[in-house]
Amino acid sequence: MTPVSAPEDPFADVRSGNAAFAESFPGEERPGRAAKGLAVMTCMDSRISPLEVLGLQVGDAKILRNAGARVTSDVLRTLTLAHFLLGVDRVLVLAHTDCGMTKKTDAEVHELVAGHGVDTRSIDFHTVADQRASLARDVQRIRSWPYLPAGTPVAGGIYDVRTGRIEMVVEHEPA
Repeated sequence: MTPVSAPEDPFADVRSGNAAFAESFPGEERPGRAAKGLAVMTCMDSRISPLEVLGLQVGDAKILRNAGARVTSDVLRTLTLAHFLLGVDRVLVLAHTDCGMTKKTDAEVHELVAGHGVDTRSIDFHTVADQRASLARDVQRIRSWPYLPAGTPVAGGIYDVRTGRIEMVVEHEPA
């Protein structure tokens, strides 16, 4: 797949945006710990701005993102580090409406990519057939992860990209 026209610097907009940001950057030293003790596992969808959605500020939470907001082995590894090194003591898994990962199966994604000459059969894309059931399973994966303290508060919700509201689907279960 060849682009119609490639700019000389495909990242010119990013460089320019960063230059503007840096001009007004407060320069204060921000701690690396999660000030609110929260980790949010959400989708990479660009319609989601996790800090804004949850009424948080920069530095309040650790944000983890991937396609479909799925709790993979790497997410579990990262949550372990976030707990022991960065002050995370609760986790919110946040899926969203109109997610592309709910619209295709792994087999359909493999077929689509194969149409471009790329063999992805070694990849599990973690597509979502039933969003509520997948969310419940992913929350349970975190709750039962032996490298986090038993009873760590974990909940799961679905963010509505049309209304901005979150429906909590899996509530925290106090020990």
